[in-house]
Amino acid sequence: MTNELQTISQTMLAALNDEMRSVLQANNTMPDTFHGMIHYHMGWVDESFQPVNVHPGKQIRPLLCLLTCQAAGGDWRQALPAAAAIEILHNFSLVHDDIEDASPTRRGRQTMWQIWGIEQAINTGDAMFAFAHLAMNRLIERGVAAPIVVQALRRFDETCVRLTQGQHADMDFEKRIEVSVAEYMAMIEGKTAVLVSLSTELGARIAGANEDTVAHYTQFGLDLGLAFQVKDDILGIWGDESLTGKSAATDIITKKKTLPVLYGLEQSEALRQLYRQPAANDTFVREAIQILDACGARTFTQNRASAYSEGAVDHLQAAHPSGSAAVALQTLTEMLLQRNA
Repeated sequence: MTNELQTISQTMLAALNDEMRSVLQANNTMPDTFHGMIHYHMGWVDESFQPVNVHPGKQIRPLLCLLTCQAAGGDWRQALPAAAAIEILHNFSLVHDDIEDASPTRRGRQTMWQIWGIEQAINTGDAMFAFAHLAMNRLIERGVAAPIVVQALRRFDETCVRLTQGQHADMDFEKRIEVSVAEYMAMIEGKTAVLVSLSTELGARIAGANEDTVAHYTQFGLDLGLAFQVKDDILGIWGDESLTGKSAATDIITKKKTLPVLYGLEQSEALRQLYRQPAANDTFVREAIQILDACGARTFTQNRASAYSEGAVDHLQAAHPSGSAAVALQTLTEMLLQRNA
């Protein structure tokens, strides 16, 4: 991370977390259980609701929103409510994802449902969804014009629907034997890319950018989100374990339906036969990767990642970002597109 990006992001993310604490009523006093469960998931308290400092995640989406607003000619502080709403919405989705996936841990701690039960965790996720919308309404208090706020709220809600459609497809795919590459791409667009796209779109809208510029920033975010996920699929099979921090065989052993696997299953009868086996051992992993390499799955997936990466860069340039935020935004984009872990 360059010094410029680091300096700007530290300032922006500090203000973002202050905004989220205000929205979620974290005022340095002992919370009741209702608010305490939210604060626990956000990493602000432990399960006894005592203050802790758990890493909150990278917070890339809200940072993209704030950087885009500034780079598009606006004041990034006006976009803080939208950035907070996006991050709270993302965390709401994690609460429900953890339940749906039966995940025992998140960010090195027990997940909310493991401590307080599924019913209370669902309710807390619902509350966070509502708080995300309340955060969006604070745009008026930042002096954002009412027509822009109404439009931003509509896009926020439309994206919420897309997110749930993506999650629906993801869960449906787990029960299906066959999933096409086209279906998978539609799923990751809804589950992952649309929230990144909303982040850059809202930043541009709040800055008062014209519709052509907003369209470029919107597509920039979409392509960036798709490139990030496809890159993740590559690293899930061929990544350097010392950098990714997880076994490169995990996605194969669990028969996870990622882009290279689905492409391979469409192309190779040998891989389809292999995946019918009930057990996934080391031999299974070696054979699967050999077949994926032989049928061009890695090349296909890398080409997809490159195409989305190039699209993101092209649309960002076409948006004509300016100032120090533009430099920081370009640097962050390069980091996300060129990551090894």
